[in-house]
Amino acid sequence: MRNYWTPAHEAVEQDDAEALARLLAAGGDPDEVFSNMTLLTHAIDVEGDGALQSGQRLTVHTTAVLLAFGADPELADPDGHTPMDMANHYGHDLAMKLLQAHISGRAAENS
Repeated sequence: MRNYWTPAHEAVEQDDAEALARLLAAGGDPDEVFSNMTLLTHAIDVEGDGALQSGQRLTVHTTAVLLAFGADPELADPDGHTPMDMANHYGHDLAMKLLQAHISGRAAENS
């Protein structure tokens, strides 16, 4: 049986930051969209939902990898949800801080 996700989205779904980094280093698109989610909105969703379901602390590994490889921190998914919207939904403070730092950095570069 084939995986439902693309390889990069599968790495995000499995919260496998190392596999995700390898895929992106090999030329994967950090802004890939599949099943109405960007990789970044998917990562934040997996991190937030995983913490809710497990009762464990929020992680930010896959979000950090995506941002390090140039994912657009403001790119909305096809449904119009931005990464910040997703982070706010889960109260994912770590992701919100990372996103804000990348958004601020981009603004500084463009001024």
